Amino acid sequence: MIVSFAGLPFDTDAMLEGLRPWVECESPTWDAAAVDRMLDLAARDLAIAGARIERIAGRGGFGGCVRARFPHPRSDAPGVLIAGHMDTVHPVGTLEKLPWRREGGKCYGPGIIDMKGGNYASLEAIRQIRRAALETPLPITILFTSDEEVGTPSTRDIIEAEASRNRYVLVPEPALANVGVVTGRYAIARFNLEATGKPSHAGARLAAGRSAIREMARQILVIDGMTGEDCTFSVGIVHGGQWVNCVSSSCRGEALSMAKRQADLDRGVERMLALAGTKDEVTFMVTRGVTRPVWEPNAATLALYEKARAIAQEIGFDITHGSAGGGSDGNFTGAMGIATLDGLGLRGADAHTLNEHIEIDSLVERARLMAGLLTTLD
Repeated sequence: MIVSFAGLPFDTDAMLEGLRPWVECESPTWDAAAVDRMLDLAARDLAIAGARIERIAGRGGFGGCVRARFPHPRSDAPGVLIAGHMDTVHPVGTLEKLPWRREGGKCYGPGIIDMKGGNYASLEAIRQIRRAALETPLPITILFTSDEEVGTPSTRDIIEAEASRNRYVLVPEPALANVGVVTGRYAIARFNLEATGKPSHAGARLAAGRSAIREMARQILVIDGMTGEDCTFSVGIVHGGQWVNCVSSSCRGEALSMAKRQADLDRGVERMLALAGTKDEVTFMVTRGVTRPVWEPNAATLALYEKARAIAQEIGFDITHGSAGGGSDGNFTGAMGIATLDGLGLRGADAHTLNEHIEIDSLVERARLMAGLLTTLD
């Protein structure tokens, strides 16, 4: 007879079978219809598991959200929020280059580690808890969103509002490389860049023009050169020009800055904004994009980690913790002061690449860890 989370009958092959449709439903952030199709799949699985489903419409050209609440005797009490995103960086068609495949102890596919695998393991934890008729001390809510990979511009308010109604936030983003969890994240700022030059015929009157592309290239080197120990800077998107026989009059880009401390990021923002100006008939503009606040662990988050570590040790392994680069929606909830544990997803590597994969044995490991948290947090 099952008496605790430690005896729940998780099955690796069954979990892979359930996860595969999620991974093969490609859902790049900028394709709202594709993300919504993924949310449809998740909503169906959540409903079958017993959740009451609410769909929240998207805005700003992004997909929507799925909010799933599971029955509980104290359904209105502050409980546990599992927060995950269903958008990925992989465009539709990536499956041709990165098909679902199982090789040895790894399984590959777009978005499998970031973060569909962790989301599915969390659902499986709840499914097994309910099948075993185990009662969780607190009500459970799952919120799956659609725009994390571009900084959460359209769903941050939903995440923060939902988090404020709960006592704990669990984020099944990928685990740290050392089988760890995340108890803090660096601050991140995004910037929109625009160079405006002077057009001319690139063959007949080249010298009369002022190239926006050349100015953008110059500024990219400046921005990259600003990277130091306290704050990093990088340009990841550039679009410029329309005709090869015209000196480009417009070039746009996007940059990212990341720092371990908020004060360092604030100084980085000042340095970026100071790059704006006009020289030799070319104007360079820098405007702020979305920002993730620094999340530094408080006592509640560290206590939550200790709880998770004790559960992991009971299962048979140990977990470390630490702050991590690369933002997540845990930045928001952690910065709000809510006990937040991130990096509860699967072990694996090469997120955002054509080698993205999970370590298969982490499916049951992390699902059982999640089940342990859900059945003991009070």
